[in-house]
Amino acid sequence: MIKKFTMPALAMSLCLSAFAQDVPDAAIVKKIRTTGLENSKVMDIAFNLTDVAGPRLSNSPGLKRAQDWAVKQLTDWGLKNAHLESWGTFGKGWQVDKYYAATTAPFYHPIIASPKAWTPGTNGPIKSEVVLIKADSVADLSKYKGKLAGKIVMMDQGAALTSGVKADFSRYADSTLAQMAAAKPAAAGAGRQRPAGGPMADRMAQMMKMREVRAAMSAMLLEEKVALILTYARGGQGTFFTSNGASYALDAKPVSPELEVAAEDFLHILRLLRAGKPVELEAEIKTSFYDRDPKGYNVIAEIPGTDKKLKDEVVMIGGHFDSWHAATGATDNAAGSAVMMEAMRILKAIDFKPKRTIRIALWSSEEQGLYGSRGYVNTHFGDPKTMELKPEQKKISAYYNLDNGTGKIRGIYLQGNVAAGPIFQSWLSPFNDLGAGTVTVNNTGGTDHQAFDAVGIPGFQFIQDPADYNTRTHHSNMDTYDRLVEDDLKQSATIIASFVYNTAQREAQIPRKELPAPQPARP
Repeated sequence: MIKKFTMPALAMSLCLSAFAQDVPDAAIVKKIRTTGLENSKVMDIAFNLTDVAGPRLSNSPGLKRAQDWAVKQLTDWGLKNAHLESWGTFGKGWQVDKYYAATTAPFYHPIIASPKAWTPGTNGPIKSEVVLIKADSVADLSKYKGKLAGKIVMMDQGAALTSGVKADFSRYADSTLAQMAAAKPAAAGAGRQRPAGGPMADRMAQMMKMREVRAAMSAMLLEEKVALILTYARGGQGTFFTSNGASYALDAKPVSPELEVAAEDFLHILRLLRAGKPVELEAEIKTSFYDRDPKGYNVIAEIPGTDKKLKDEVVMIGGHFDSWHAATGATDNAAGSAVMMEAMRILKAIDFKPKRTIRIALWSSEEQGLYGSRGYVNTHFGDPKTMELKPEQKKISAYYNLDNGTGKIRGIYLQGNVAAGPIFQSWLSPFNDLGAGTVTVNNTGGTDHQAFDAVGIPGFQFIQDPADYNTRTHHSNMDTYDRLVEDDLKQSATIIASFVYNTAQREAQIPRKELPAPQPARP
């Protein structure tokens, strides 16, 4: 007998059928949990990326060491086609070979600081009184001309420190996660309009004036042949947040040597100079530039698919491999990279033979503008500027990213992909006991999943506990192995391995949003 369905019954039947394919396999979940939580290698991976490889600034020797190690390690685990793949031209690499600085008057005191990325060294030891420069406009600079050759200089600026009233380390409260889960999809075009004039316009005008003064000052200090510039670094309690002080382009204009100085040491010197007390400082900085190979590279490796119909389709996971230079880039982003490598190791350890191919990508030059992932997407999937898509774009089911520090996974951002919500809610259910269960329609930005989302590929970043990422480690001199939370990384790798398993085995690809419009060229 043929059973007849009414339309509501048929719809319910189809819904139940779709839900059934997204119920996690309890036996597989148990295998993944045992391997990921009880037999983890994630901290050993992180150790090799941080303590062994060192800082991984784009195109630096440290990044190259880490990339070569990752290719070998992924190959040793049995992944296929592990290799370095160029995404395009980056520019010069750079590293610190030697750094020393201390005040010698009014008393000896070593200062906490780091050379700014892509700035030159001091060409040997230097020693000088520190000259305080006060300039609110370009015209104010003229009084210093002819007086600064060979001097160590600093600007008359620096915010006073306040004692912290909040703990550095935090986890998401249940109420915060509930608010995320209750979020509604944003209306089309929401948040794109900015009112003309008002406080925003005033701040923009002030910023433009500051940039004009800084550019003129940099040119003047270079022309004056100053020995070293001391710059106030944001932070406190011995922590400072670093940045670049020059361009990494092959044809970059020369700049003066520059140190980012921890707030306590900078303000100490500043107070003395403002009071008319002389300060003497000695320093020696050696840096090296690397321009023999200006190309940027990503680490790529695969577990090949085995299903005759689906093996050409791909599930991708990734995180960025590069870091800043003042520490060893543990939470940003050795944590995410180690978790993604560990997820691949888990899947190999349980002898998983996926239907779809699983591909890991460890991106470079994320810190300078998501260059590694954007270059890869342009090569393989399409150009978001024109939305001219390539055949591979239809072959990728989803991309999963991790890049918000050491904090454990609490759920996932849908990037507005409402249809993926029930699927991910089901996939998180076996990990509710580990604190993961929140699915939010919200977007999150600033990392490599955006490159995939920009060409219509389902790209996702996981919700992670803040830990001390934004308060202590992100781009700072404190971003070291010691800041990693082992249990959190184990939990993250286990959940991601399960997500990858489910995506690889699912009958259909992850649902897609409507294709985005071409991105207009930036002015």
